[in-house]
Formats: sequence, structure tokens, C-alpha cells
Amino acid sequence: MNPLAVVEQDGKETRVWFVRHLKHPVEKVWSFLTDNDKLKQWFSELRVEDLREGGTLSFDMQNGTYEYFEILELKPLSVLEYTWAENRVRFELHPEQEGCRLVFIETVAEVTDHTPKDIAGWDVCLDVIEALLDGRTISQRKAVWEEKYPRYVEKFTELNRNK
Repeated sequence: MNPLAVVEQDGKETRVWFVRHLKHPVEKVWSFLTDNDKLKQWFSELRVEDLREGGTLSFDMQNGTYEYFEILELKPLSVLEYTWAENRVRFELHPEQEGCRLVFIETVAEVTDHTPKDIAGWDVCLDVIEALLDGRTISQRKAVWEEKYPRYVEKFTELNRNK
């Protein structure tokens, strides 16, 4: 099992970091972040609409409406950063000897009771990407989320105590 995210506070912002060492080339991992056919395998509500800086991704709210996120930075095969409501999410890919390192950073504008749910969700998404790349599936995503979620509640509770 991968370790929990690192959570850091820097002034008003909170940054959540995940690092995954994947045994796959950057090009293959990048396709799971930007190719809609692969993206829907790990995040079915998310879709790339226009893959360029200033372009957009859409999020299907599952009620007939969509939220749109702006691509803030795009460096092909290296960086994809976009807005996520009032937050920002960033994927970085770094080549390594045996594949690549995927770094995911969410910059959280304000930590709320919902934040641990989101972070547990991203953790599961990254697990699913890794499994798909390895030719595996995670059939019980909700069960994996339910195992991670209380650990993130504890992590953010501890963070608030240390403020």
C-alpha cells in the first residue's frame, strides 16, 4: 500500500502531496491524464475539453450540470495543472531509471470537513491509475476509500490542532 499524502501548511494555503513511483514510461502515464478514453477509466466524471494552457476540463456533476476547470499550466509529458473549484491540482511526471515518478499536488484554499473526503478520493484515483498501468483493476474502490478516509480525517484534525 502506498503511504498517505504529505500535508503541509504555508500561510493560508495547504498543500497535499502524493508521490508514486510507476514502472511505466512518462508517455504512457501522461496518456492516463490527458486521453479521455483512459481518463474515464479512473475518473469517469472528468473530461479534457481543450488540452492547452487556458483550455478546460469538465466535471460532470451527475445532475445534468457541469463544472469547468481551467488549465493553468501545460508542459506536454511533464506538467498538467488546473483549477479544481477554488483549489488547484497539479500532476508532474519525472522520468526515472525504471519508469517515472508521478507527483500530485493539490493546493487547498481552505480546509473544510470535505477536504479529507477529496484527498482520500485522489489517493484512490492514483492507486487506480497505477493498477491500470500494471494491467490490474481495483474492483472495490469504495472499500479502499473507506479504509483511507478516516486516516485523512485524523491527519487534518492533527493539522488543525497544530495551527
